[in-house]
Amino acid sequence: MVSIKDVAKYANVSVATVSRVLNNKDTVSEGTEKIVKEAIEALNYRPNLVARTLYKKRSSMIGLILPDITNPFFPALARAIEDKALSYGFTVILCNADGNAKKEMDYIKSLEQKYIDGFIISTSQLEVENYDQFDFPVVALDRFIKNEIPTVMANNEEGAFKATKHLMEVNCKLIAHVRGPSGVGPADDREKGFLKAVKESTIKYTIVETDYDLYTAEKVAYQLLQNNPEIDGIFAGSDLIAAGVMRAANHVGLLIPHDLQIVGFDGIQLGKMLSPSLTTIEQPIYEMGAMAVELLYKQIEKLDLEKLHYKFSTKLIKGETTKNTRGFINE
Repeated sequence: MVSIKDVAKYANVSVATVSRVLNNKDTVSEGTEKIVKEAIEALNYRPNLVARTLYKKRSSMIGLILPDITNPFFPALARAIEDKALSYGFTVILCNADGNAKKEMDYIKSLEQKYIDGFIISTSQLEVENYDQFDFPVVALDRFIKNEIPTVMANNEEGAFKATKHLMEVNCKLIAHVRGPSGVGPADDREKGFLKAVKESTIKYTIVETDYDLYTAEKVAYQLLQNNPEIDGIFAGSDLIAAGVMRAANHVGLLIPHDLQIVGFDGIQLGKMLSPSLTTIEQPIYEMGAMAVELLYKQIEKLDLEKLHYKFSTKLIKGETTKNTRGFINE
């Protein structure tokens, strides 16, 4: 195996000079740097990353903690984060917490021992006090943790308001909100937006709760539609929940959008693959993921943050689960 000493001998420089080149120090002339890099390439030298991590107390790795990787929204977020992180020279370690606080903390402690450079956290299982113990940068994504932690999220309340208003505009008379779990920030905010819209009118409405799970959402929606056959509009708390609602509607013999109109939330590819295609509220998922990485990178490099909290606007994407629509039109 080629060592750093072999590279120094080949380039006719000191080991210290090779080390400075590897660590991007400014004290090496352009000519010497070129010679060293040519030697590295000629010998196919690969630095000992473990040794460098121990020496620098940095790993060029960031942790991404997600609540449930089976929810298609989170892989879409992860893709954006990975792309942006690679551009900064970071490797992303994906941690699926499964909504389990102990599992989340175990991931954090384990990666902290490996000198992880920071975390992007998209869960809300830990107590706020837990974050005061962390000695590494953190960015909250799609969840608010506390004021001192940089946060990136969509304007969920605004998006839910748009979704509900759209159902009113297409003449729904009784609208149900099939929301996500209580205590989950985005789900709570979407209910607020829904309530704001319906309370500005005299329309009848109801709210039921489910998990962010296709089959659980299907069971909840089936019971809802069986017990309330007059419901003609549903705002689903996510596109995954909307898919469950569509399955339930099919089971009870309702035609979409003739008998029942549905709006989802997220704007993931799943919605376009459904038949009929889903009208939804689109979050700028890629931009949100990229911004989370940028905020984490600035903390790692001890750069100033222009602001701590970013809230992205949403837009209505019209599909075929609401009336008077053709294709996908941005609003």
